[in-house]
Amino acid sequence: MNALARVVQTCRACPSQWDAWTVDGQYLYLRYRHGVGSVEAQPSRDTNTWDLDAPPLTEWDDGTGGGVIELGEFLDRAGLRLATLASVVSYEEYLDQKRREAADR
Repeated sequence: MNALARVVQTCRACPSQWDAWTVDGQYLYLRYRHGVGSVEAQPSRDTNTWDLDAPPLTEWDDGTGGGVIELGEFLDRAGLRLATLASVVSYEEYLDQKRREAADR
């Protein structure tokens, strides 16, 4: 699987989730909930375009039932890696961006 060029944490816990793009531009949805991690390849971030029947690229159950995982551990378990100079946006930065976008409207 390609390295990730950009990762944005969109939820910190229950589930922990990220929007991610590979260096080739493929959008991936990363999610960890109830101890189950999954990576889905979808056409875009726009959920209206998603193939809900598409099987995940990878999925695992760590048996913990947990809902919080750090990005590094998630990537290790999923067999993914960050590209050199990858952009990683924290949940706090994501929220700040959303607030700025709302204020600009």
